[in-house]
Amino acid sequence: MENLFEVQAEARTDEGKGASRRLRHAGKVPAVVYGAEKEPVSISVDHNQFIRHLAEEAFYAHILTLNIGKKKEQVVLKDLQRHPANDNKIIHADFLRVDAKHEMTMTVPLHFVGEEKAPGVKGGGVVSHVMTEVEIACLPADLPEYIEVDISKLELDHAIHLSELTLPKGVSLPALSHGQEEHLEEGERSAYDQAVVNIHMPRVHAVEDDAEDAEGDEEATEE
Repeated sequence: MENLFEVQAEARTDEGKGASRRLRHAGKVPAVVYGAEKEPVSISVDHNQFIRHLAEEAFYAHILTLNIGKKKEQVVLKDLQRHPANDNKIIHADFLRVDAKHEMTMTVPLHFVGEEKAPGVKGGGVVSHVMTEVEIACLPADLPEYIEVDISKLELDHAIHLSELTLPKGVSLPALSHGQEEHLEEGERSAYDQAVVNIHMPRVHAVEDDAEDAEGDEEATEE
């Protein structure tokens, strides 16, 4: 069985657009490995195998083992370039080496739970996911596959902000650190403390009301 978090790769020496084009025609994805104060290494990975890895959400926020010949590197997928007209065609990938002693920044998905229990939903509101992922900072050993957001107590016309997320031990949000120098009044929220999810009334109601008002105006004009 193929290990989801283990990627087979080959070192490459050819550089440039022409070399990358030839690799893609051969069913390979050009990529680079960098970081940890080491020289960048150009590699290629099998496109079809890589697509199977990318089909799993956990692959994007997990420590990966990159096998380059007989050499193994501990990395994370840092950047991915897809074909603009075909999401299933990968153009290039960047892998970042991880250092157990150094903090890293990664983007991880948000998993929302408790929607069916939320008072705002029971009151006729709809959930709006303002964010589906968030940037975090942590040591490699503390990297979570996702952040869970419990909205089971969220009221109508209320939101959950970044500062209200329950983070795993050792994990922080870089966005909130940007606002630490701000001078805020009591109850005031930092501009960096953005909403993650909210519950509001469906907008269709407002549209229907406008339509009814318009019909009323037309009737009054006819009279």
